[in-house]
Amino acid sequence: MKQLIYRSQPFGFDNSTLAGILIQARRNNRRDDITGALICRHDVYLQLIEGPAGAIDALYARIVEDDRHAEVSLALSETVEERMFPEWEMLDDELPTLTWSPAEVAAGAIEKAGPDELRAVFHRIADKARAGASSP
Repeated sequence: MKQLIYRSQPFGFDNSTLAGILIQARRNNRRDDITGALICRHDVYLQLIEGPAGAIDALYARIVEDDRHAEVSLALSETVEERMFPEWEMLDDELPTLTWSPAEVAAGAIEKAGPDELRAVFHRIADKARAGASSP
């Protein structure tokens, strides 16, 4: 199984664009056996996607060509034994868990982050989502 994290600059970020991305991603990801999470802020998209290698490579190629993203940059790509987000076709981090400020993102903090630091951001999202799912 392949896990990939990329960042991009949102182009025309607003709630309706985000809703469209999430609807399309959830439908397509269910079909393609892909799961993951998306962090959306006005200054950055940071996304983790995971699933069969061929499906992940095809999805990333579509993202690179998608005009809703600018400056798409691969941050991490690796083989993993298990999914971080097995329950979610595409989890939306509604209260962005990203620890970097907009100034830090602009200065290249995501590009400078190591694999463990990048994964830690998504582990916090997964833990928060699981805790919320088990709450009454």
